[in-house]
Parts: sequence; structure tokens; C-alpha cells
Amino acid sequence: MVFFSQEVVAVILRPAYMEALRPFVDKPLVKILAGVRRSGKSTLLLMLQQELESRGVAKQNILSRRYTDMEYSDLLEQKSMYADLQAGIRGKGRCYLLLDEVQEVNGWEKVVNSLLENADVDIYVTGSNSKLMSSEISTYLTGRYVLIPVYTLSFREYLDFKKDRNLGPGELLESFLRTGGFPTVALGDFEEQNAYQVVEGIYHTVVSHDIARRHRITRQDLFDRVVRYVFENVGNTFSASGIRSFLKSEHRTVSVETVYNYLRWLEQAFILYPCKRYDLQGKAVLKTQEKYYLADVSLKYALYGFNRHMLSGVLENVIFLELRRRGYEVYIGKLGSREIDFVAQKRDQRVYVQACVALPEGSDREIGNLLDIQDNYPKYVVTLDRLAVGNEKGVQVVYLEDFLLRESW
Repeated sequence: MVFFSQEVVAVILRPAYMEALRPFVDKPLVKILAGVRRSGKSTLLLMLQQELESRGVAKQNILSRRYTDMEYSDLLEQKSMYADLQAGIRGKGRCYLLLDEVQEVNGWEKVVNSLLENADVDIYVTGSNSKLMSSEISTYLTGRYVLIPVYTLSFREYLDFKKDRNLGPGELLESFLRTGGFPTVALGDFEEQNAYQVVEGIYHTVVSHDIARRHRITRQDLFDRVVRYVFENVGNTFSASGIRSFLKSEHRTVSVETVYNYLRWLEQAFILYPCKRYDLQGKAVLKTQEKYYLADVSLKYALYGFNRHMLSGVLENVIFLELRRRGYEVYIGKLGSREIDFVAQKRDQRVYVQACVALPEGSDREIGNLLDIQDNYPKYVVTLDRLAVGNEKGVQVVYLEDFLLRESW
């Protein structure tokens, strides 16, 4: 049984993810695609299904299940899930299991582990909660899974989604910055406010339904206020105790532990990504004053609307996500009393990035911070100021669009 509709078939493909999946096809590993809701995970399973069929796999040997569909609402316990999949693969030879939003099934990891060990199957799962990588999975699937993070659209992907629109390059970047990268928004020809309404629906599904229900949050108004504080302070350093003090000034009582829980649950749902600080002189990751970035900048607009005063945080958020998409571990750099917006590390590669909406003439703070780093790794100042681009003593000042579209840094 296949759950993909003809409407989904028409969706524009995202080849970078297929390139990430191909090396693991038919390997004895569970392939986990994890990311925020509506980031395109179901479409990636469709892409995989089409590729498998192009390789000669018979349709009846591909079993697809979307566990958020009413059709499968009676399969949300491990025994029912196991019985259904066993019946689906019986007598068919090698089968391919495409299991969407498996976190809805209690004990799904036991089912997957049993099938991986005892059946001739190749297994792919998606989920919208990082408990996919929890200790339970480590127990049952130790060394037998690979994680492929799924993000909202990169700017390069956004251009593909919008290629039939009559917009110039500058307009497309502006549109990307103002409406974000959720695929459903990019595909729809929405007015800006309508786009925010769509994203608001995604936000409420995750925050009010997924998180509040899963963790039995009883003080929804308090949780919502913490979320709004974090969204408002994207790109700023803060701590759980700082949030507690702020809420106290509003006559709201909350423990630091509760704030930590709220932040952790937002991370688990892929709404937030933490960015820790790294001491470039001491060569150590610091445990205090981290920053948080959103899964997509449009989540902030859904709550607050858009205004250009937000652009500094938005620019940082867009750069952070691009670095993560390309497989970098990303940190805030601490260099004495100064800060480097991003130190991005991938194996033996490193990139330093400063984000600056505009570079006033004669201002060298952003460039100066980078020049003080005594190594030969690439150093960039990324800006929305086209007139500022150039090279200053080895520091490259680049326009955001060019930075996002470069094949490599």
C-alpha cells in the first residue's frame, strides 16, 4: 500500500538528500530522516520510492506507512505495527520499508530492530522528534543506524522551487528572507501574510500539539511565553536563569529546571537549534551563554510579523542553517573579549563567518575580529550590502546570495 498522493508526486525534487541516501541503500542500517514538521521528509520518501522503482524494485515490495494518517491509527502500538509489516512482506523476498513519522508508534524501535535482524528488509524511517536518537534507540540499534538531518529549503533549493515565478534574483532573495523555506510555502504562490498563516499552523501543531501533549504541559500560557522570549532573542546569548529572571519581572514564577525542560523539548521537536560557544584560545567548548536559532526564520514572523529591524538576527539564522545543511558543526567563537559569529568545523575543514547587515564606511570591527585569528582557514563577512563586497587582507566580504550559492567555501 502506498500513501503518496498524485499531488505530492508533482513536488519539486531535492537531489542533495538523495545523494546523501544513495550510499546507504541496501546496507544493513536503519536510515533515519529527522527534522521539523513539514520540512519535506514525506516527499523524500517518495523520491526514494521512485528511485527504487527505477532500479527495478517491484511496487509490491515497497511498503509505505505514514503513521499520522487515520488509516494507520490502529497501528500505533508495537505489536500492531509489527503484525502489519510482517503481513506486508510475507512471501515477497527483499522488501523496502518506508515508515513516516514513526515517533507516533510506541515501541517502534523494537519493531524496526526485530525486522532488521530477522527479515529481508531495507528500512527507512522519518520523524519530527529527536527522541528518534534517544537512549532507547541506542540500546536497540547500536551501530546500526545512520541519521540524515532534514532542514527546510536552502536558498539554492528555494530557487528551484520558484523557477517558474517571474521574479528577479534580488526579489527571490528578499522573498526567501521574508517568507522562509518551508516547502509548502515556497510551492504556494502566497501573499506574505498568508504565508505566515501557513507557518503559524505548523508552529501550533508542533508547540501546542506535539510538545504540549507529549510532555503533558499544564501551564500552556507559561510555555508559550518562554517560546516567544526565545524567538524574540534569536541570535542573542541568554541562559535559562536569564529567562527565569525576565519572567519574574512579569510576575510569572518558573524554575530554572522548567525553563531547561522547555528549551530541551523545543530542541527535540527541531524548532530550535542550540549553538554553543567555543573558546578559540583555550580550544574548548564553553557551557554558558549559548545562542539558539530557529528551524526556519518564518517561525518568528508567524508570531511577530516581519520588520527590517529583525534582519540582523535573520541573517545570522540563515547563515547558521546553511552551515548546518552542509554538514558543519557550528559554534559561536570567543576570542578574548570579542565574538566571532560562527566557527564552523567539518573534519579537517574550518570556516569563520561574521554576519553584518551593512558595513558602514570606515567600520572595520567585523573584519578586524577575523584578522585577529591566527590561522589560514577561510574567513568571511557575509552582508546584505552589495556595495561592500571585496577582499580585505584575506577576509572575503561577500553578498549573502553569493555566499549561499557557492559550491564550497
